[in-house]
Order: sequence, then C-alpha cells, then structure tokens
Amino acid sequence: MTQIWQLQDAKNRFSQVVDNALRSGPQIITRHGQEVVIVLSVDEYRQMKASQGKLSDFFRESPLAGLDLDMSRDTSLPREGIQL
Repeated sequence: MTQIWQLQDAKNRFSQVVDNALRSGPQIITRHGQEVVIVLSVDEYRQMKASQGKLSDFFRESPLAGLDLDMSRDTSLPREGIQL
C-alpha cells in the first residue's frame, strides 16, 4: 500500500520508508504539501523501465505505418481578424 510521508518524517525514518517500499510498494514524499518524490524498490523500477518500448518501435508498429500521409505544411496566411 502506498504511503505518503512528509519530507522531514521521511528523513527521520528513512529505513522505514525503504522497508515499506520493499514490502508494500512505492512511498510518496511530500514537501510543503506537494508530492515531489517517490521511493520504490529496484525491482519495481526495472519492471517499469522494461515495459517501456522504444519510440522507433512505437512508430514502426503504428496502424499508420506504411500509409502515404501528406506531411506538407499549409503555407496559406491565417484568416483575417486573427491576432497571432
């Protein structure tokens, strides 16, 4: 179970934060009420990294791969009355 820790508490009880990350999953650290860091086990981190594919594979496996797409840019002027 994910637990939320204030930064000062996490610093004072870092061993417990690490133990909880190993046993129960990611631990969220906050500073001034904002979530800023997550402590997670190396195994979880490696699983996340392994599940990310390469961008080139994503494009290669896209349903649009091999289609003849018009990639030319529209060079016409904007409509009158539009301020850019």
